[in-house]
Amino acid sequence: MKIKKGDNVSVLAGNDKGKTGEVLEVIPKDDKIVVKGVNIRKKHVKPRKANEEGGIIAVECAIPTSKVNVVCPKCGKVTKVGYSEKNGKKIRVCKKCGADLK
Repeated sequence: MKIKKGDNVSVLAGNDKGKTGEVLEVIPKDDKIVVKGVNIRKKHVKPRKANEEGGIIAVECAIPTSKVNVVCPKCGKVTKVGYSEKNGKKIRVCKKCGADLK
C-alpha cells in the first residue's frame, strides 16, 4: 500500500470531504485505513465488569484508501505517491515537489 501509519492524509470524497488527519491504522487485507477525526460513529458499550461503566462512545471507523490522498509534509499539498531509489532502497516521494515521504 502507498499509505502508511503516521501519514497525514486528506479525504477526497464522502461526508468528511476536505478533512485532514493522521493515519492511525492500516488494513491492507480490506484496502482500508482508519484516520484520526474522520468517519466517526457512535458505539453502544455494555459494562463487562462490576465497576465498569457502559454508555455511548465515539469511534473512528475505517474508510477505503481510494478516498484519501497523502499530504506532503514539505509543500503541504495533496499529492500522489511516487517511488524512487536512494542508496539501493525504494523510498516514497511526493509527485509534486519530489520530497521524501518519511
